[in-house]
Amino acid sequence: MELKNKIVVITGASSGIGALTAQMLSGRGAVPVLLARSEDKLKETAAGIPGVFGLYPCDVRDAAAVEETFDRILADYGRIDILLNNAGYGKFAPFTDMDPEEFDDMMDVNYMGIVRCTKAVVPHMLARGSGQIVNVASMAGKIGTSKAVAYTATKHAVLGFTNALRQELRKTGIIVSAVNPGPIATDFFKIADPSGGYEKSVARMMMTPEHVSTKIVRLMEKGKEELDLPGLAGFGIRLYGLFPRLADKLTYNAMNRK
Repeated sequence: MELKNKIVVITGASSGIGALTAQMLSGRGAVPVLLARSEDKLKETAAGIPGVFGLYPCDVRDAAAVEETFDRILADYGRIDILLNNAGYGKFAPFTDMDPEEFDDMMDVNYMGIVRCTKAVVPHMLARGSGQIVNVASMAGKIGTSKAVAYTATKHAVLGFTNALRQELRKTGIIVSAVNPGPIATDFFKIADPSGGYEKSVARMMMTPEHVSTKIVRLMEKGKEELDLPGLAGFGIRLYGLFPRLADKLTYNAMNRK
């Protein structure tokens, strides 16, 4: 897909891979439309975008705000070519230490936020007969680890939603894609791992946000349906699918470092 002049809506665009992907898309001539809760942070991100962009404060937990925001974007730009559902967060803690309300909020942002934004854009894409929806899931959605029960559940939900929606929209002209990254060196860990212990333990596996954003842009250009990052992890995922219980036992020490 030629990205020049494409209207690309990005949720969670105020920092991390959302912000970097917006900058890279602008460099390719696309028009990134930035969504996040904080207007001030969005403006900081926008300062690094070289070309034309849009900026709309929006909380993906608020169904009415999502509907209103997407209506405004469609009124302002006339179309949405790509939706990058990137908003999300994690918190690592033992299951017994996490309140049910924290499960609710994480699911509300990570999963229902994607559902709300996708619901707002799919009718428009169906009418046009084209478009792409890119959902940022996680390797956690494929392999569960200790102290990430709530986060893993949200990403399992995202992958299930993405895979089923892909089948439902196949032959409509709409591409539905999943990006499944491992650990990324972003502010994600300020909430997920305030102690810094887990971040240090996986430092060798940590990817740069620049690397992940570059891969996301390439996925958009190629119209790929799924991307596991890093690539070697994708091979491991396939082995895990064949021998899940054995893999759990063999990888316990390596995977459970929180």
